[in-house]
Amino acid sequence: MLKGFYTAASGMIAQQRRTEILTNNLGNANTPGFKADLTAVRSFPNMLLSRIDGEATGRQGDISPVGSLGTGVYVQETLPNFGQGSLRETAIPTDIALTNGVLPEGSAIFFRLEGQDGELYTRNGSFTLDASGDLVNPQGFYVLSDTGERIRLANDDFTVTAEGFIRQNGADVARIGVALSLQPEQLTKTGNGLFQAAGGALPSAYGGAADFSLRQGFLEQSNVDAARTMTDLMAAYRTFEANQKVLQAYDRSMERAVNEIGRVN
Repeated sequence: MLKGFYTAASGMIAQQRRTEILTNNLGNANTPGFKADLTAVRSFPNMLLSRIDGEATGRQGDISPVGSLGTGVYVQETLPNFGQGSLRETAIPTDIALTNGVLPEGSAIFFRLEGQDGELYTRNGSFTLDASGDLVNPQGFYVLSDTGERIRLANDDFTVTAEGFIRQNGADVARIGVALSLQPEQLTKTGNGLFQAAGGALPSAYGGAADFSLRQGFLEQSNVDAARTMTDLMAAYRTFEANQKVLQAYDRSMERAVNEIGRVN
């Protein structure tokens, strides 16, 4: 019976974690460039139960199988969905949307940013110019060019080509840095729609085989499916409640076993 407590409790913990992730997705449904998190729930290895009796062969001490026993579930991993979000026109010259073209299977592309501990990557193209004329993201991180340098402009009167070249006063000033990651699942979310490379997952600048385009005056929206997320959220709530009822049933059975069956007259 005690195993049942742990099994039901593990289901509640897993669904609570799923609820937190789905709620975060729903809360960022209108955040530009946000990538929804997906969860993978797996079960712990089953236990094979046997009994020692003589029913199977008639000989005392023989072992006969009873069957397998589930031992609970857990959230194995959380991975972002790097699918393309829809585009929204803003007509703001510093808003730039990055759109996927023909990319290597399983890969993803990002804007390059200068972080405090190395490069950061994002799909949020809601940029602006700081007091020095440098192109920065909403958190103040500098947008990098394809050569890894900061992009400084005289003013916001410029154009961006589909290939990422920034033209001002009739001349190319810089090319917006775009990085290709062949293993985007290895990137770590650091908050505010930013990703950081971990281990050997360092994206390569322009990546050679990457096919993409940039659109000025547009923003890529979140790829969260609000209707699907709400459905999954309700399912997680119901599964949590079902495990809760099982746990309560075990608790009542244990209470009866202690207070009634185990009573010494």
